[in-house]
Amino acid sequence: MTATFIDGTKIAEDIKTEVAAEVKQLQQRGIRPGLSVILVGDDAASSSYVNMKARTCEKLGINSRKIVLPGSIQTAELMDQVRKLNEDDTIDGILIQLPLPKHVNKHAVLESVDPRKDVDGFHSSNLGSLLLGHEALVACTPFGVMTLLKRSGVNPEGKHAVVLGRSDDVGKPQAVLLMHANATVTICHSKTRNLAEIVRQADIIVAAIGKTALVTGDMVKPGAVVMDVGTNRVSDRATVERLFGSDQARWQEFEKRSYVWAGDVDERSVKEVASMLTPVPGGVGPMTIATLMKNTLVAARMRRGI
Repeated sequence: MTATFIDGTKIAEDIKTEVAAEVKQLQQRGIRPGLSVILVGDDAASSSYVNMKARTCEKLGINSRKIVLPGSIQTAELMDQVRKLNEDDTIDGILIQLPLPKHVNKHAVLESVDPRKDVDGFHSSNLGSLLLGHEALVACTPFGVMTLLKRSGVNPEGKHAVVLGRSDDVGKPQAVLLMHANATVTICHSKTRNLAEIVRQADIIVAAIGKTALVTGDMVKPGAVVMDVGTNRVSDRATVERLFGSDQARWQEFEKRSYVWAGDVDERSVKEVASMLTPVPGGVGPMTIATLMKNTLVAARMRRGI
């Protein structure tokens, strides 16, 4: 068996096309959804990611506002900026680009976002509503995983899903979403004993633990669906060779950047066992921005009761 690769890039583009059409309908009613992203400091990777979000907004007809603040900003000052956006009726979604500087109280800042504008789905109100099965804005990555499953014809109902990772932004909401989809869910983490044995029982695996190639082929039940959320930077030549062999595309990427992206799943071995697999890059990753755009649209509708 050789796994079918789930094309997250194509599915993400399909979602963005759908969002653009809905945005156009809202504009005909005099409504233009707006997203504001707050970037603290001058981290190059974060800045690039924020610019990508802004370009996507413009392409889809969403009003985009980027606010860049110095890395020395204090928690209270940052929360003041958030409150201004909470009160701005032209803004439907507020996103705080993470990570924040260590001296900033991340929890306090995220909690200061109006839950109705919390397009990252990080506010405790949205997390609580998700747990209870109420309408809520859902964290983009787990939302994206569920969308990939649905659009790939995978119904979690009655299946055993194993989630690797218990983070507040991916692992926990992912487990809840799968539970709401009537899967039987097991959460594993760094302290889990007999990890391979547990993972081997899964019909659906969501790997989001942040460890390169943790899931190998001998840990996967034949025919399982494997969703790789990991994005790990690999800069060691020997590790690249071990993971990707003579894959020319990977080596070209490595020679150009001095690193390659790898997931939490050992693609070479797992693809020989699984029925479906998301590649890294090109699987779950592209869904993050697409679902952010979708969340902004949802927030615009929810705020207006339409």
